[in-house]
Amino acid sequence: MLFTIYRYNLFKSAVMKDLLSKQALEYHSKGKPGKVEVVPTKPYRTQKDLSLAYTPGVAVPCLEIEKNKDDAYKYTDKGNLVAVISNGTAVLGLGNIGAIAGKPVMEGKGLLFKIFADIDVFDIEVDEHNIDDFVKTVKAISPTFGGINLEDIKAPECFEIENKLKAALDIPVMHDDQHGTAIITGAGLLNALELVGKDIKDIKLFVSGAGAAACACTRMYVQLGVDINNIIMADIDGVLTKDRTDLSVVNREFATDKNIKTMEEGIKGADVFLGLSAGGILKPAMLKTMAKDPIVFAMANPNPEISYEDAMAARKDLIFATGRSDYPNQINNVLGFPYIFRGALDVRAKAINEEMKMAAVYSIASLAKEPVPDIVKKAYNNNEMAFGREYIVPIPMDPRLIEYVAPAVAKAAMDSGVARKPIVDWEAYKEELLARMGIDHAIMRAMLAKAKSNPKKVVFSDANNVNVLHAARIVKDEGIAFPLLVGFKNRITKIALENKIDISDFEIIDNTDDLVKEQRNRYAELFFHKRARSGISMVGAERLMLDKNYFGAAMVESGDVDAMISGVTSPYPDVIRPALQIVGKRDDVNKIAGMYMLRTKKGPYFFADTTINRRPSAEDLVDISLLAKEKVEEFGVEPVMAILSYSNFGSVSGYSAKNAKEAITILHQKHSEVMIDGEMQANFALNKDIRMQRYPFSKLGDKDVNTLIFPNLSSGNITYKVMQEIGSSEAIGPIVMGLKKPIHVLQLSSSVREIVDMVTIAVVDAQKLD
Repeated sequence: MLFTIYRYNLFKSAVMKDLLSKQALEYHSKGKPGKVEVVPTKPYRTQKDLSLAYTPGVAVPCLEIEKNKDDAYKYTDKGNLVAVISNGTAVLGLGNIGAIAGKPVMEGKGLLFKIFADIDVFDIEVDEHNIDDFVKTVKAISPTFGGINLEDIKAPECFEIENKLKAALDIPVMHDDQHGTAIITGAGLLNALELVGKDIKDIKLFVSGAGAAACACTRMYVQLGVDINNIIMADIDGVLTKDRTDLSVVNREFATDKNIKTMEEGIKGADVFLGLSAGGILKPAMLKTMAKDPIVFAMANPNPEISYEDAMAARKDLIFATGRSDYPNQINNVLGFPYIFRGALDVRAKAINEEMKMAAVYSIASLAKEPVPDIVKKAYNNNEMAFGREYIVPIPMDPRLIEYVAPAVAKAAMDSGVARKPIVDWEAYKEELLARMGIDHAIMRAMLAKAKSNPKKVVFSDANNVNVLHAARIVKDEGIAFPLLVGFKNRITKIALENKIDISDFEIIDNTDDLVKEQRNRYAELFFHKRARSGISMVGAERLMLDKNYFGAAMVESGDVDAMISGVTSPYPDVIRPALQIVGKRDDVNKIAGMYMLRTKKGPYFFADTTINRRPSAEDLVDISLLAKEKVEEFGVEPVMAILSYSNFGSVSGYSAKNAKEAITILHQKHSEVMIDGEMQANFALNKDIRMQRYPFSKLGDKDVNTLIFPNLSSGNITYKVMQEIGSSEAIGPIVMGLKKPIHVLQLSSSVREIVDMVTIAVVDAQKLD
């Protein structure tokens, strides 16, 4: 029996590995290959534009830069451009796979730089193993860049390469594999020691691993106050002792003269274990020999030196951290490198020095002790999240990181004399950082994490579609939701086979099949009791349960599932009608409404109503506004709202202008807490400068409007679609507001990503009903 289970687990592991491989290859190859692209930042549509972008106009900034090289920061992207450079000799855990094989990793690093800190990246793969030639190549191309991130270069060569480049160049250079891990674990160490009441000068440290990251971490800990005589480091051949003749120059720095040869001997009585070695090497018996209140950083990837479960079972007084996101205290380099380079670039630093790294350590440690904002708590569905044994460093999606770490690094650069462009107004700089990113970058990441914290059952009522099946596979694999498919089983299976989508672990219900007649009848009876006085007979109810959307809505209402997604192949009215008839609107609203969130470079904008109410009355506009306010707040955004019209504050009469004006009167009188005004034209809503100049009395004052309430369905629907197609905006929605239970209606022909986003929102909606 045990052997059978073992074989099954091996088979399951192989299947999941194959599935991950397939998904990874599809992710990187589908559409435009790779993960990053170059996007123009200046107009280019006319002959005049092109004459300025290139010859003859481009010659003018060239001549200015010839006279003053620093003008490259003024006229080019140099000041926001980082090179991610590797020779492919130590790629992830794959080893020396070659420069070009490491390119997907370097592109991925560039993606992280962009989404977390708005830094542009060129990834450069250099096919060169000789240290001097590699350094010569990087030095030759360095004028292009404002900073250089060295990546996946093996030890000990990485130490010499970084040192030589730092000495030769006057721009920030950092090998993140070393210093990123050191900075984040350093912050975690400071906070963990504070929690257990130990003085860093007195602790004993055991380090498992002697590579680049382990050495950099240990150096950082010494700078923070650890006594080097209290450090024992081990590699694959045992403890680093001074009598060993096989140690590199860097490793000899941490060799001990103590008579300790094995890991078991070295870890006994240690206060801190730092693992950057191999999975499973720290045994529970070893952990039990550590000092009181031990701190364990088990950083081996993907499997830590000891599992979370084994570690916590062995020691109840333990503070435990790994590099994994499924356990508390994730040590993730993305907490550091985007913001360290952001701060360095913004002051045009000549280097990333020790002072800047230390500033990053202390700023990250300090942020973990601040009250955790609601958007972060909601992301992890943990209202109790606070500084403590399971929260010693911030989480990667904390939107405050950029405004904490980047300014700290920038200030350290100024204080240590390597900044060439000092920051004067720090509050303005922090506002610039947040505006640069747009808070919506954090919004969906937070929603995704919240959904994963408590996934729900979601029925896909139009599963006879390849995009729906792809999305269902993703939400299952990523732990967002438990999908249930409704449709013709043979057709769904055929689509899945043709597109190589594994649906073997999905429940599929053909609502027209006699096998589910009992379930269908149960739903029909539920529907009949709800609509008996609205012209629905029992026979009619039974017939309607043959419709996939009525069947899906009944599943939600009965509690068999938590949410429903449909609309990819169904017209909008065919989905919203059963939702209203079976689930119904909330008791506290008179109308339901639809809203889109548009993600733009300027941040998120919310549009309502875009899908349901054709000619809303003044009272309807009030309901739509209040529903929008509630939903925008759920996204962690403070709603600043305007009701739009062709009229400005009564300047023109007409039906929709009159309704808008009346709605504003009601809202100001009965809901004065809502930050809303109107009626007003879109340009006055979105441009606060002209609004304040022309209409200084407006309640909105100098606030930036982020939520637009449209006077009718046509204007709202047209606007979001125009924005989506030509406005460089990504639309998420439609988000149905006001139903008792979550049912969301997708756009016809929605993409896989759009479906996944809406499932995420549906799951978070369902969590609120727990």
